[in-house]
Amino acid sequence: MRRIHVMAAVIRDTERRILIAKRPDDAHQGGLWEFPGGKLEPGESRLEALQRELREELGINVQQARPLIDLQHNYPDKHIRLDVWEVSEFTGTAHGAEGQPVQWVTEQQLPSYAFPAANQPIVAAARLPQRYLVTPDCTAAQLLQGIEHAIDAGISLIQLRQTQLRTQDYEALCKQVLQRFGAKATFMLKGDQPPPHPGAGWHLTSKQLRALADQPEPPRPLSTERWLSASCHDDEELQMAERLGVDFAVLSPLLPTASHSHAPPLGWERAQAMLSNCRLPVYLLGGLTPQDLATAHDSGAQGIAAIRGLWRLP
Repeated sequence: MRRIHVMAAVIRDTERRILIAKRPDDAHQGGLWEFPGGKLEPGESRLEALQRELREELGINVQQARPLIDLQHNYPDKHIRLDVWEVSEFTGTAHGAEGQPVQWVTEQQLPSYAFPAANQPIVAAARLPQRYLVTPDCTAAQLLQGIEHAIDAGISLIQLRQTQLRTQDYEALCKQVLQRFGAKATFMLKGDQPPPHPGAGWHLTSKQLRALADQPEPPRPLSTERWLSASCHDDEELQMAERLGVDFAVLSPLLPTASHSHAPPLGWERAQAMLSNCRLPVYLLGGLTPQDLATAHDSGAQGIAAIRGLWRLP
């Protein structure tokens, strides 16, 4: 079986817009949009190949880049590794150097463009941040204060966990949080049913994930306009999340934590092996802080999820 290693890029400009290119009409999946890139050649490092391809295709010189998501696809005659990096700094003016149409789009506009099905996890990864805050059990006043501080610190994806509350109290608190902060961050809510709030996503427990995915072709339980995520602890649950159409997953526990002292930690090596077989953006959770972001990226993760590692009160 042929093995093809393809480097691709989510390129951001100073306004955080993303560059996409249109495939030729006569090419495979022609007319669809894609993220620029090309094949890694023998003797090249991953970064060298990315720099060469973007110089040839777009006329830019990559100055700063990091791994974003690494996808594996098996076909009857070939195995393709789609190795996607985020480019945050470059010189030159990006243009279709090979005659291909290119377009700068915002993160919000990205889902409205038609991409090959294999690119959908990249679309999700491009729209997701590096840090995913999970709120601790605390008073309502502490929660509001901590969320405000987190948003001021640049955190834009927050799960309202709040396990100490009854369902009715949790729903009332979610409404209060969304009214105050809903325009400033994306909130993932928990519960037995999809949240009634249009702008909020739904985070599934591993138990909910298993129940929903326990059928040959399980329907996605939430519209594609809203984020759907799930807690996973092993390869089987990651595969269930893919089958259910989850947008991103949280894999835990990576390291020993006080809150999950009963669960054996995965460790970096095992987590990396699990991520290499997963076609979803995945956050690593368990004993991590922002200082672990580079290691998480190198392991194939979207970034880190954390309670204590990201929660601060002013």
